[in-house]
Amino acid sequence: MTGRSTGVKKNESAIASDFESDAETVDTQPSRPLRRSSSLFSLSSKEELPKPDEKDYAAFIDDSRHFSLVRNLHMADFITLLNGFSGFYSIISCLRFTLTGKAHYVQRAHFFISLGLFFDFFDGRVARMRNKSSLMGQELDSLADLISFGVSPATVAFAIGFQSTVDVLILSFWVLCGLTRLARFNISSNKIPKDKLGKSKYFEGLPIPTNVFWVLTMAILVYTDRVLDDLPGGVLLEGSFLEFHVLSIIPALQGCAEISKSLHVPKP
Repeated sequence: MTGRSTGVKKNESAIASDFESDAETVDTQPSRPLRRSSSLFSLSSKEELPKPDEKDYAAFIDDSRHFSLVRNLHMADFITLLNGFSGFYSIISCLRFTLTGKAHYVQRAHFFISLGLFFDFFDGRVARMRNKSSLMGQELDSLADLISFGVSPATVAFAIGFQSTVDVLILSFWVLCGLTRLARFNISSNKIPKDKLGKSKYFEGLPIPTNVFWVLTMAILVYTDRVLDDLPGGVLLEGSFLEFHVLSIIPALQGCAEISKSLHVPKP
C-alpha cells in the first residue's frame, strides 16, 4: 500500500515538474502586444503593452448585461471611434458640397480627415499611458482608418471633379488597396522582423494614413478654386467612355504602393 502511494506521488511530482518546466519555457518567450494600430504613430513607443487576460475575453463573450459591448470598451477604443466619426462626417460634408456647391463644406471635409489623423495618433498614446491593451483595438483601428483615410479621401476626390467612369474605377481601386493593405497588416504585423525592443523595423507597403498627402493636394486645389471643370492636368481620351483626369493617376500609384510587399518604409 505504501509502495503504491509512493509511486503515485512520484508520478505526480514528475507530472508537476514537467508542467512547471513547460510554464517556464512559455514565460521566457517575449510576449507581443495584442493591440497594434495601423497608424504611422501608435507603434512608435519603445514599450510593449501587456496582453489582455482571461477576464477581458470573458467580458466580451460571457457578459450578458445591457450595453455590455460599450461597458467593455477601453478609453483608447472610444478615441478610435472618434477617428471613424471624423471620416464619416467628412463624407457627409462632401455630400453637402455636391448639393450646394459651397466650398467651405469640402474644406470642412479636409479638416475632419486631419482630425481623424490626430485621433489615429492619440488612441495608441492613450493605450500606452494607461498601459492597457484592447481586444478590439486592432480591428477598430483598421475599420476607422478605412473610413477616414480610404473612403473619405476618395469621396472628396469625386466631389471636387474626378467623376468620369474611369476616375471612379481608379478611386475604387485606391480604396480597395487600402482595405487589402489593412487586412494584410492585421495578419502579418507579428511576422515582420523586430528590433531589440520588439518593435517592427518597417511598414510593409505605404500605411493608409499616408493618403493624407493626397488630401493635402486636394485641399490646395480647393483653396485655389481649381476644381470640377478647372482641375489641372486636363482630361485624357476626352469625349470617349475611357476619359479620365491625369491627376487620378496619383491615387492609382499610391494604391499600388500600399499593397506592395517589396516596399519597406522604415518606422519613425
